[in-house]
Amino acid sequence: MDQAEEIVEGKRKRHLKMPTAFGILLILTVVAAIMTYVIPAGTYDYDGKVPIAGTYHTVDAEPQGLWDVFQAPITGFADAFDVALFILVLGGFLGVVFETKSIDALIHNTVKKHKGKEKSLIPILMVLFAIGGTTYGMAEETIAFYPLLIPVMLTAGYDMATTIMVIFLGSGCGVLGGLVDPFAVGIASGLAGISIGDGMEFRALMLVLQLTFAIIFVMRYAERVRKDPSRSITADMNKGLVAKYNIGDDEFVELTGKRKAILAAFAATFVIMIISIIPWEAKFGITVFADIHSALLSIPGMSIIMGHMLPLGDWYFTEMTVLFFISAIVCALIYRFDEAKTVSLFMAGAKDLLSVALVLGVARGISVILNDGMIIGTILHFGETTLSTLSSGVFAVVAYIMYIPLTFLIPSTSGLATASMPIMAPLADFAGVSRAVVVMAFQAGAETMNFFSPTQCVLVGALAITGVPYARWLKAIWPFLLGVVAIAACVLVLAAGIL
Repeated sequence: MDQAEEIVEGKRKRHLKMPTAFGILLILTVVAAIMTYVIPAGTYDYDGKVPIAGTYHTVDAEPQGLWDVFQAPITGFADAFDVALFILVLGGFLGVVFETKSIDALIHNTVKKHKGKEKSLIPILMVLFAIGGTTYGMAEETIAFYPLLIPVMLTAGYDMATTIMVIFLGSGCGVLGGLVDPFAVGIASGLAGISIGDGMEFRALMLVLQLTFAIIFVMRYAERVRKDPSRSITADMNKGLVAKYNIGDDEFVELTGKRKAILAAFAATFVIMIISIIPWEAKFGITVFADIHSALLSIPGMSIIMGHMLPLGDWYFTEMTVLFFISAIVCALIYRFDEAKTVSLFMAGAKDLLSVALVLGVARGISVILNDGMIIGTILHFGETTLSTLSSGVFAVVAYIMYIPLTFLIPSTSGLATASMPIMAPLADFAGVSRAVVVMAFQAGAETMNFFSPTQCVLVGALAITGVPYARWLKAIWPFLLGVVAIAACVLVLAAGIL
């Protein structure tokens, strides 16, 4: 290829580059505005936030112009301010925790303790990565662990693909069955108008089944490669990699007393969060946390500390934001960061998630256009008439399958949730399905696509580090994907029939 051809090829590659999540969402906002000139305007009568079936009626059209397109993300961000602030404070909390390298130390210490027993290390590490995925959506953070695990796996007779599977599938199953992942289930539940605690028992079931299946799949593949290296998808690439990726013990991060305390605080924060968002009294009639709250307030002077704090079980985004803010300070005190460094780490962590907070506004802008243009009711009416014949289980599976390609179009989980939930949640009402099931379908569908999407940055990064070609990854992973889809569909059908 001569220089001229290289320039043309380079221009072609730049031309075909996938737009960012912001670009895609802005394009969809323009499309939504155009739709207000085409689709008849209409609306429903509402019982709170729930549209009442059979009450659809036409109204005067309110077509949206160019100014409205640019105003929509601003209005959308204002509407989603509580969620966006929660994301920023969560980022600050994670910034402080990550600086202590406590999570790194936990992984490193686990690897070190199981040296020579790598087979037992596979399920342990996958569980740890899944915990990260199910609590705070661990994804990009996993990249740092590849240089650590590559030599361990290769020395044990496994291959590069095994390393990817342990880390990527472990954390991915955690996200797919996320219990309190704020970037997926948290945002989606808030937009659906339900508590994060709604449907948690079925998300836990999804997590256990998917992770168990993933561990079995990875261990079978790893053992097959160990017994017969020629069956590795990277058989022609494994020679000499042990020496290339040899990392000494001096690279390991020690699990000190301070780091153990940080891990305890980290775990306690998410335990409190889980307890606080389950509507114990309102949904289950359990008053123990309300009773404890009242008892504490009756102690002289305790009201000065607790102020207007709500009982656990009645918390929402504002209270969760306060929790992570306090936890960030506690972790900084444990690790003895001074005030200046704590603020710097908190700000840096919040900055890392600024794009996530901003994408909420851009995605919410689509709903603003549809609502202001008075066509969201017409779209819902179409869904009501077409979905009325579907059983609850079929609706849940259809929603799950629909979210898989949608994730390729909008790779940002927060953006996808914000753009789709205002429509999908009311459609669930019409189909007689709990909104918690739609949140599960969104969450499972998004992560199913991420397991093999060529635009998924974490997967692309893992393949780049290990040198595994994308085509070979697909060859290794397709049986796993079939199992993931089957398990997700079964759990969703079960949840749709019970919730």
